[in-house]
Amino acid sequence: MTMAAGVGFTQLRRTAQVSDHLIARISPARVEAYRLQTALVDQETGVRGYAITGDPDFLEPYTRGRAVEEDAARRMRGLVDGLPELVRDLEALRQAAADWRRRYAQQVVDRTEALGGGTPDAATTRRGKEAFDRVRALSATQARRLDAERVAGTRQLADARTLRDRVFGLMVVAFFLTAVALAVLVRVMVVRPLNRLSEAVQDVSGGEYDRRIPSHGPADLHALGAAVEGMRRRIVTELGESRRKEEQLRHEGELREAQAEELRRSNAELEQFAYVASHDLQEPLRKVASFCQLLEKRYAESLDERGTQYIAFAVDGAKRMQVLINDLLTFSRVGRLNDASVPVALDEPLDRALGNLSVAIEESGAVIERPPALPGVVGDPTLLAMLWQNLVGNAVKFRAEHRPPRVTITLDGPGAAQDPGRSDGDGMLHFSVTDNGIGVPAEFADKIFVIFQRLHSRDSYGGTGIGLALCKKIVEYHGGRIRLDPGRSQGTRIRFTLPAAAERAPAPEEESA
Repeated sequence: MTMAAGVGFTQLRRTAQVSDHLIARISPARVEAYRLQTALVDQETGVRGYAITGDPDFLEPYTRGRAVEEDAARRMRGLVDGLPELVRDLEALRQAAADWRRRYAQQVVDRTEALGGGTPDAATTRRGKEAFDRVRALSATQARRLDAERVAGTRQLADARTLRDRVFGLMVVAFFLTAVALAVLVRVMVVRPLNRLSEAVQDVSGGEYDRRIPSHGPADLHALGAAVEGMRRRIVTELGESRRKEEQLRHEGELREAQAEELRRSNAELEQFAYVASHDLQEPLRKVASFCQLLEKRYAESLDERGTQYIAFAVDGAKRMQVLINDLLTFSRVGRLNDASVPVALDEPLDRALGNLSVAIEESGAVIERPPALPGVVGDPTLLAMLWQNLVGNAVKFRAEHRPPRVTITLDGPGAAQDPGRSDGDGMLHFSVTDNGIGVPAEFADKIFVIFQRLHSRDSYGGTGIGLALCKKIVEYHGGRIRLDPGRSQGTRIRFTLPAAAERAPAPEEESA
């Protein structure tokens, strides 16, 4: 292809050169030769007319002809430069014209100017005729040589064009054959491997993950096939891993279902235990307390101080056991027996809790500060009353000796004062219960929410150690969180959250005790 293009370019350049030689040099040279010949004839005519008439007007063609001769000769010399024969013809013609003017024309002009018009003598006329005949002969020779050069140039141009057309014809055939060969090569080397690759990819995308992706053909196509094959292998590996995990999840789901069934059975047994505890255990405790009190009343005069003290210990132990059993039953029943989910304005359970605590509040001189209105939630009114009662009751119980308790209930978060029903961006209502009591060290922030965990002895502060654990279970049952604020330097602040009424999600699955 490169060689054909080179030959075609060479032939085009050769054709252009021949055409340029013929059009730009030979044809203009013929025009200038004709001007030169006409100028010489005008000079001869002007001299002859001036010689016969003596009128200077007849000398004008002679003068003009000499100027045209100089111009035509100058132009022609530039056109035939490099063509020796034409240069020699031009120089010979110019020399013959100069001889004619020197031997005849100038002498006739000088004689006519001196003597006036009249026919020159025969010798002068013959000499002038011979000199100008030579000029005519050389001019004719020049014209013939220019015609011959034109004919030769035309022939060369025709030959060059013929050769050019043949070369271009061969180039067209070569280009066509090359295009056919390239098309066949592309089909064999690219299209077929690409089709096989496309078919394999479609099979894999259709679910035939074991179909191997071919990597044949050019380097780029080979690299593409290898990359797709690598991707297929990763898909197969990940699919196998996914199926394995799916099977594992299915097995774990079956196991969890079995565990859930076991949990339901265990909960049922726990409910039965709660029933037994509430009847079979509390009844003997009540009898023990009653008979001990009856024994103390009937035989008070017969008992010494130590006997009376022992009876008081027995009565107190029985009563505390009853309180502990009741608290345990309450803790275990959260989310199972108390499962009402209704819209509740938190003011109502708070009022009920404060009513239950009215005696303790009055005896301690506690001051309770609360918002004028609390927002509503969806939950269990009884459990929410227990929550408020335990939080406020702890704040009143764990008071400092030198000051009366002050309990502050607040609704925290932006806009709480302006809109009590507004929640934060997480959809939760944020509350806090703050007191000025003895406080809780920061290292016990998590421990206080564990059942039966106490920070003080029973002699210092009464209770079973279940209150805050019960609060935690109630709050989490409603979808919230509860924690101790460790940043307090005096007193205690308990923070907890509850979902707003319009945003509350369904209650989580019931927990076991």
